[in-house]
Amino acid sequence: MSLTPALRQNIEQIRNYLYGGGYPNPAQNAEQLSFLIFFYMFEAADAAQIRSARRPGAAPYTSAFNGQWKLKNPLNAKDRGAEEVPRELLRWSNWANGLNGERLVTWVRDEVFPFYAAIAAKGATDFMDGARLGIDEPTVLSQVLSQINDLHLETMDADTKGDLFEHVLRQIKQAGELGQFRTPRHVIRTIVEMVDPRIGETVYDPAAGTAGFLVAAYDHIRLANSSDSGVQEGLVDGKTIKRGLGDMLSRDAFAQLQEATFYGNDVDPQMVRLATMNLFLRGLDKVRILRRDALTRTLNKAEKAERGLPADGFDVVLANPPFSGRLDANRIVEEVKVGTTTQTELLFLQYMLNQMKDDGRCGVILPEGVLFGSTGAHKELRRKLVENNTVEAVLSLPGGVFNPYSGVKTSVLIFRKGGTTDRVMFLHADNDGYKMDANHDTPIDADDLPMLAEAFVAREQNWQTWTSRDEADEWTEKWWFADTDALRAADFNLSAGRHRPQSRSQVEHRDPIEILDDLKAIEREILDELNELTGLVREVVR
Repeated sequence: MSLTPALRQNIEQIRNYLYGGGYPNPAQNAEQLSFLIFFYMFEAADAAQIRSARRPGAAPYTSAFNGQWKLKNPLNAKDRGAEEVPRELLRWSNWANGLNGERLVTWVRDEVFPFYAAIAAKGATDFMDGARLGIDEPTVLSQVLSQINDLHLETMDADTKGDLFEHVLRQIKQAGELGQFRTPRHVIRTIVEMVDPRIGETVYDPAAGTAGFLVAAYDHIRLANSSDSGVQEGLVDGKTIKRGLGDMLSRDAFAQLQEATFYGNDVDPQMVRLATMNLFLRGLDKVRILRRDALTRTLNKAEKAERGLPADGFDVVLANPPFSGRLDANRIVEEVKVGTTTQTELLFLQYMLNQMKDDGRCGVILPEGVLFGSTGAHKELRRKLVENNTVEAVLSLPGGVFNPYSGVKTSVLIFRKGGTTDRVMFLHADNDGYKMDANHDTPIDADDLPMLAEAFVAREQNWQTWTSRDEADEWTEKWWFADTDALRAADFNLSAGRHRPQSRSQVEHRDPIEILDDLKAIEREILDELNELTGLVREVVR
């Protein structure tokens, strides 16, 4: 089943009704919908566990709706003076269909939320910690519940439910206060294809956001382990993609994929909730997204064991860490420090390197300034990456790929932990399959990403093509290489444009938008250096 136009329209109706009813914040609306969807889905999940417990040899299970519920608000009692009610009354089918007006609001606010918060607290992630009802206008709440009923979520497969929730998340059009924003899913899929996580490996996103990278890695591994008959095509964001059922995985392997493969954390509790719901709807309810700031608090071995984290690091790290953030220097943990910098993108890069196993792989989106910045921290981190690790590729993304959240020019850095870099493959995308306007959500035919991902996969063969080329001929491919000597001579500059083979026609006809994007990145880098210098001067003056 795919996300049909009718389903998208239903979600749009919910969004429009919330907006028109006085709830204009898309992020908060997505969070509220995640809670309500959880309440709706839990009733079916509870029934499924009851059926499963009846099988011979199955573990016993007691329904969450058995017994009595001690009321949080005595005014919610039907009988005056009663302190308890049957837990059956907390089923979605009872209150969502049987209550209305102020009584509905008080019941959901005072009883339903605490009831399901207690259930969520026993799960992999306590994603309802501190949750409360935000839709407190009776008519709006009643209508939203009715519209959720009309979705018939219980009839959908996990992928469709996940796509539907992703459609909700797409309405979040503003970056968060910490510089975080939703990464376009087609960009994520390209990065995952290049890094190629496999069954049996652990995958980690230290700035998980809404769990886009983890979901894409899950889809990638399932597709790689699917028979021809287990592969389906569907339309996502106006583009046809392939998905696999993972039908070639054994039961144990599939259990490992769902329960002991994916890990993540985020500092924003709202993102933890949205990520958990995104994973829950796809059958990944055992994946734990921690709420923590990885740059200001370290975990020792005992704490890692308590949280179920691999003691020796991760096989694959995938991330789009927050851009343009800064931390108080006194809060930064020692192991992620890079010189005196307080820039989060540099600190996150060092942190990710620390979290990888030897020969582990990483795909990370970075602002362009990280690749050519001239501060000591920038140069030292790039030198460490090139000389003490294996930088495999830099993919230059089109300017505007993160609209409407940010206009920052970005690139993708792909590397392995350990070894040394002999050469780096540079790839340049002019188009990513979507119109480069303010919203960046209109599909177009021009798309360099699939071709560039294929070029990276075939990089050994392409290296032979590159080294055997006639240097007098114009190079027309959107990929090229630079060896370590060239990188060292350029102060370990890893910007794709710095190493691009030039010709007269390319110089004369260079896209002015690309030039402007480069100038913006340089200006931002200068401002960052001035801010850092100002901080150092203040310390000296004190």
